[in-house]
Amino acid sequence: MLCCAAWEGPSVDEPIERDSTPVEDEDIVERDTTEISYDEQRYPARPRRLRPRDQMRGGTLRRFATDPRTANGTNPAYIEWLVRQSMLKDADVLGRQLSGQPSMWRNPYARPDARRAIETSDVWFTAYPLSLITRPGESFLHALGDEALWEAFEQVGITGIHTGPVKRAGGITGWQETPSVDGHFDRISTQIDPEFGDEASFRRLADVADSHGGSVIDDIVPGHTGKGADFRLAEMAYKDYPGIYHMVEIPPEDWGLLPVIPDGRDSVNLDRDQERELSERGYIIGELQRVIFYTVGVKETNWSATAAVTGVDGVERRWVYLHYFKEGQPSINWLDPTFSGMKLVIGDALHSLGDLGTSALRLDANGFLGVEKSTEGLPAWSEGHPLSHAANHIIASMVRKVGGFTFQELNLTIEDIRDTGAVGADLSYDFVTRPGYHHALATGNTEFLRLALNTALEIGVEPAQLVHGLQNHDELTYELVHWATTHRDDVYTYRHREVTGLELAEEVRADLTDSLTIEADYNLVFTQNGIACTTASLIAATQGKARLDDITDDDMPAIRDAHLLLAKYNAWQPGVFALSGWDLTGTLTLPSEQVGSLIATGDTRWIERGAHDLLDVAPEATRSLAGMPRARSLYGSLPSQLSNPESFAVGLRDVLSTRRAHDIAIASQIDVPQVAHQSMLVLVHRLDGGDKRRDDAPLQITVLNFSGETIEGTVRSKSLTPRSGVIDAESGETLARVDDLQSFPIELPPYGGLFLLLGEPEPEPEPRPMTRAIPIISGS
Repeated sequence: MLCCAAWEGPSVDEPIERDSTPVEDEDIVERDTTEISYDEQRYPARPRRLRPRDQMRGGTLRRFATDPRTANGTNPAYIEWLVRQSMLKDADVLGRQLSGQPSMWRNPYARPDARRAIETSDVWFTAYPLSLITRPGESFLHALGDEALWEAFEQVGITGIHTGPVKRAGGITGWQETPSVDGHFDRISTQIDPEFGDEASFRRLADVADSHGGSVIDDIVPGHTGKGADFRLAEMAYKDYPGIYHMVEIPPEDWGLLPVIPDGRDSVNLDRDQERELSERGYIIGELQRVIFYTVGVKETNWSATAAVTGVDGVERRWVYLHYFKEGQPSINWLDPTFSGMKLVIGDALHSLGDLGTSALRLDANGFLGVEKSTEGLPAWSEGHPLSHAANHIIASMVRKVGGFTFQELNLTIEDIRDTGAVGADLSYDFVTRPGYHHALATGNTEFLRLALNTALEIGVEPAQLVHGLQNHDELTYELVHWATTHRDDVYTYRHREVTGLELAEEVRADLTDSLTIEADYNLVFTQNGIACTTASLIAATQGKARLDDITDDDMPAIRDAHLLLAKYNAWQPGVFALSGWDLTGTLTLPSEQVGSLIATGDTRWIERGAHDLLDVAPEATRSLAGMPRARSLYGSLPSQLSNPESFAVGLRDVLSTRRAHDIAIASQIDVPQVAHQSMLVLVHRLDGGDKRRDDAPLQITVLNFSGETIEGTVRSKSLTPRSGVIDAESGETLARVDDLQSFPIELPPYGGLFLLLGEPEPEPEPRPMTRAIPIISGS
């Protein structure tokens, strides 16, 4: 990161003015004469690497308490209460604080820089706030800032922590908040949710991480919010708030086209006929390219209708609004004339970077930021839209401008990932090969994985641009969007025959579903998106375990070895390597009955989000602070593992030590060759630091066995130099020498993996002198 002088804020004894800009009279209907403010001391400074917060002027956001009076769209106090806690209002305050400051011009921002991001932090722990078991009364954020946890992370080789969504989420009904409908990815505020801690705990976490050479990564959600203050103000047609969302006012004479809203509900999803009728009448753009989370009777379209809402002018209105995901996640409009949605998202990003002290941001569901009507009879253009690219460029550029970086979760075609990555986020989540390596383990055949890797290279997506992850809070995604949509009619050679992209996607999905859910009852299909499972439960299914009770302690070594194989695949290639607490502890899925109420609506992912205890701080706890049931752990806590040389954590430490010793995170992948055994995978890398001009840089070869049997085979690649020694990087032993056919033999144990280096080639042997045969003449 570029170095500059940090802003010199007040001393630790000097309070910061939280909101020095008075609220304009026109911002509220009627002003309350009582001003509410809070003092906060700056967390003591210490030597640190430069973080975005250090470059940005101080000042934070004022928080507003609730009011007991009746909620009503014409009640000035209620409107002011909503405005005070709205994200759009916070964005306005933050924007004024930063506008015109020299810190906004100190960093390059136009182009993504994956390797710069990787050099900031290359191995990430992805936390999930609802599932971490903490000490009694200890908040999630305070637990993440525990010195003992960061000491364990340092031993393993983890340099970054992705907190997951920790800001307030869900909705507001009247004066009351309602719970999140999507694991806190329905944000309604820039304020930290008290369930997870407070802003002081977040800042402390950032500083503790920094003292251990680590970084903190937060989330923003540029595609939608929850139904919080901003959405309620939009429903009441208050100022620019309707411009935040893709929402259309339906005149009373056409309310008969809308669904009836039952008591206790504030909206209902449109069915296909209602969607078509409203589209034909010109109100909405109608059907989109796909319906994410499609469930009959729950979500059949991407549009919902509100109940009648009394606006600030006393007029009752009903709206139809877009939501790519759940009904409680109204989509943000990135091209409304007010640009309110853009302002809200940028404000949220700047709050995390400048106020909380994060180094980077994850862009959640950022591939759905543009939508427009297509020609008659075709679905609306909603994926891969140029507006999404433009919006992502704006977000990522603003983050780079203040010294941070971004990564995106973009489950679209490989071309979309390439095009968005050319101008937007610095890194992208690896939706390209993640289902491929799961499929390789499930089938013992790497053919589809090799196809995915080579397709990415051909299209122009380098592994160094990707975040290669084990488990996270989401399902094992198997939509295979690249093959199932844009390339559905393209022809591929697979299993010695020609298939279309759609047929390929369907066959891979069937393999995964059969192996992981039909033959094992503890992993569940999640809508049409994928499979709810943990890494450990996925491996157990591939090893023939039909029920959770079938998995015994005696099975742990084989599960651990396969788990380390998947870690080697993700860590021994360029890019970021990410893993979760469920990975570190070897957590299995929860029995369905323990989360029956959570999965009742079809969101089966809750079985994979069991509570786990990283440090063994609460061995008697049966639930996390948020109420998630404790899941069964095969590996145990980090302290117990780090004292056991046979543990998963120690094995992972060795994998990451090898990774870092050779800087493979910023290397270049140059070949994914065909293999002699179907379970083998070979990745060839040039250790050039990303500098393509260094074509003489050393070569590295990752060789992996995705089966539970010992295999023998030949590694052959056009990139290998004959007579070069093949050296095991971990032992230093020369295992073979490249022959004149640019190949060498190799043997791998079950779930084995080798990190090989190519030594200097031996000189060619001196040519032997030619001799002439002398004829022998025998006598007659």
